[in-house]
Amino acid sequence: MRETTDIAVIGAGVVGLAIALELIDQGHEVVLVDPGQPGMGASYGNAGTIAGYATSPVGTPDVLRSLPSLLLSKTSPLAIRHRALPSLGPWLLRFLWQSLPAQAERNARGIAALLAGAAEMWDDLALRVQGAGILQRRGCLYLYETPEAFAAASGELDRRRALGVEVDLIGPDRLAELEPNLPPTLGGAAWFTGATFLDDPGRMMGLLAAAVLQNARHISTRAERLTRMPDGVVIEGPGLHLHARRVVIAAGAHSRDLARQAGDRIPLDTERGYHVEWDMATPLLSRPSCPTARGFYFCPMAGRLRVAGTVELGGLTLPPSPHRVARLIEGARAFFPDLPQPDRHWMGFRPSLPDSLPVIGPSRGGDDVVLAFGHGHLGVTMAPVTARIVADLLAGRDPGHAAIACRPTRF
Repeated sequence: MRETTDIAVIGAGVVGLAIALELIDQGHEVVLVDPGQPGMGASYGNAGTIAGYATSPVGTPDVLRSLPSLLLSKTSPLAIRHRALPSLGPWLLRFLWQSLPAQAERNARGIAALLAGAAEMWDDLALRVQGAGILQRRGCLYLYETPEAFAAASGELDRRRALGVEVDLIGPDRLAELEPNLPPTLGGAAWFTGATFLDDPGRMMGLLAAAVLQNARHISTRAERLTRMPDGVVIEGPGLHLHARRVVIAAGAHSRDLARQAGDRIPLDTERGYHVEWDMATPLLSRPSCPTARGFYFCPMAGRLRVAGTVELGGLTLPPSPHRVARLIEGARAFFPDLPQPDRHWMGFRPSLPDSLPVIGPSRGGDDVVLAFGHGHLGVTMAPVTARIVADLLAGRDPGHAAIACRPTRF
C-alpha cells in the first residue's frame, strides 16, 4: 500500500487523536497509523481523571527514601517484574537521579506548567466531539487512612498549592458528607475541588476517534521504519509504504524505536497499568478517590465501579500479573468488604520517562519529525495541551514556555 499525506500521526491513543483533530482543524491532511482500534489502549483503561492537580512527579525524595520497602512489600503500589530488570537498569538509574530534591522540584514545575489550563482545554475538546456530558465536575479525593497520614500530608499539599493547585483538607465528618459509603474510620482527605473526570473514558475516546476519522484516514498496521527523504519521510511496516511531508510520533509506549530512527535516544520504558471493574447501576462513590498509601483510584463510571492504578515496571512482552490484579481486588475490599468477584480486569501500557515529563518537540534529525509521547499517568490530562504544542511547532509558532521542559534534547 503506497500512499502520501501532508502529516502522518503514528499512534491513535488519546494523544495522537487530539493532535490529529487539532491539525485537521487547522487545515492539514492527516493520516493515522496504528495497528489497534483508535483510542482503545491505555486511553480507554485509565482512571478517567483530568488530573490538573497531579503536579508531583513519580520520582521524589519521599519515594527515594521509601524505595526499599516499596520494592519488598507484597502489597506495595510499586512493583518490578524481575525478568525485566536487566533491560530496566539504565532507566532505574535515571529515575533515582530524578528523584533527588533539586531534580524533583524542577520536574514538578515543568509538570505544573503543562497542566495549567488542561481542564479548560478539555472543556473545549469535549464540546468539539459532542462529549461534554461525559465530563463530571465533582473534584477528586486523596484518602488518608489514619489521622497520622492526614497530618503528614500538609507539606506535600502546600507544595502543590505553591504550583497553583486548589485543594482543601477535610476531616472525617466532611468526608462522610461527601462520600457516605466510605468507612467512617478514615483520617481525612485532600479534596481537589477543581478536578474533573470522564465517567466513561471509552465512550469519550470513541467520540474523539469518530470526529477525527470524519476527515482523516486510519491505516491499521504497525509503523516499523522511518526513512528521511529530500521531500519528507517514508513510513514502512507490514503492508505499509506511506510518504508524509511531516511525521508526529505519538505511539505511547511503542515510540522508542521510531524515535531512535529519527535521531533521538529517549529513555522510554513501560509501566503496566491494571484495572478491575464491578458492574453496578450506581457506583459506591460519586467522585474519583485515591487511597494514597495503596496507589490506586476508585473510579465511579457509567454503570460500573472501576479500580485502576498501581505501577508495575515490566516492559511490553511479559504477560499480565495475576498478583497485581489480586492486590487491586484486595485493596478495594479493604474499603468495601461486600464487593463480589469483579466482572472484568484489564492491563495496558503507560509510556514512562524517568523525570515524569513527556517529550514534545522536534527530533534531533530535523523538524520533519516531531516527538509527542511519554506522558506516563497524565496522557489523558495532557492530550489537548500536547496537541496545541505540536500544532504550534508544525506551524512555526512559539509553543510557549511549558514546552521548554519537554524538549527531546534534554536527554
